[in-house]
Amino acid sequence: MAPIETLQTALPPLEHPLEDGWTLPASWYSDAAVAERERERIFERTWQYGGPAELVAEPGSFTTTHAGHIPVVVVRDDEGALRAFVNVCRHRGHLVASGSGCRATLQCPYHAWTYALDGSLRRAPRSERVPGFDPDAFSLLPVSVDTWGPFLFVNPDPEATPLAETLGELPEIVARSGLKLETLRFHSHHDWPIEANWKVALENYLECYHCPTAHPGFSKVIDVDPDSYALSVSPTFSSQIGPVRESALRPNGKSGFVPVGEVVHSQYHFLWPNTTVNIAPGPANISLERWVPDGTGRTVEVTDYWFGADVPPEIVEELLEWDDQVGREDTDLVMSVQAGLNSRTVLQGRLMGDSERLIADFQRRVYDALV
Repeated sequence: MAPIETLQTALPPLEHPLEDGWTLPASWYSDAAVAERERERIFERTWQYGGPAELVAEPGSFTTTHAGHIPVVVVRDDEGALRAFVNVCRHRGHLVASGSGCRATLQCPYHAWTYALDGSLRRAPRSERVPGFDPDAFSLLPVSVDTWGPFLFVNPDPEATPLAETLGELPEIVARSGLKLETLRFHSHHDWPIEANWKVALENYLECYHCPTAHPGFSKVIDVDPDSYALSVSPTFSSQIGPVRESALRPNGKSGFVPVGEVVHSQYHFLWPNTTVNIAPGPANISLERWVPDGTGRTVEVTDYWFGADVPPEIVEELLEWDDQVGREDTDLVMSVQAGLNSRTVLQGRLMGDSERLIADFQRRVYDALV
């Protein structure tokens, strides 16, 4: 990793200030120095969605995930404590665990270095032949871990502030949707590779200014009129809440998804820096996403879905198809934006006031973290 001083001199400057409605520079979406700074200043020190908590519900269970670029393994130890570690062997850097399961220890498949579920090194073959070898000096590196309902969160900073401080009022806002998180059942996991910088993908998520043009199916269900579609900014997250169009509640074969159920408003929340929480109107449902940077021009959107236990399978499929359509439309949009930014012909864009104020908030968070 380059020294901070080098990164500071390499960081492309802003010609026009964000306060005047300008965007981040186009170069910030492809510049390697920016990406390196993001790894250190953002992804190595923030809470990020890690997966379904049920994967580590029982003593001896483990699951693997990522916090940005950092591989993480989460375990439930023999005494029931939830722990997390950097999923990298202290020997020569091989990943220790993969997938999910249940084990008494974690063993690296490269040279069989074996770790207890508290992260301590139990066995390193032939280490007795190495003078002065101290196994206590080679424990797995600790990572902060916590849960919100059925959701697992990790933070590479072992001294991180509690997850509750980052969540703030978000659990209460989600509860107002009518959802009872403890009644939901995990349904499915999906990875969506996107050929665009992570910031491009999230900025698209953070506005519905494009919805009437780019998402006709979505806009038939959700009222995206600026006087109805509510945007709000909180200290650690931002929210979009949209009412259902009355016309969408009457089956007519045109919308493809009829949002009838206990959830009467859509909720879309962004939790800094790369977690999104989505509640569609209709039956009990929620999805969480983790937007993982993969180099400067690629993002992997990791999505997990939960539904109420009594939601019929055919309704689940209708909602997933509706959501998939929006996702495919968004993927085309952000790939086109990335191509335009890569051209470096428009050095800074211009945001549209209230309609894109969540993007302005996001870009200010990015700027403040990097500069």
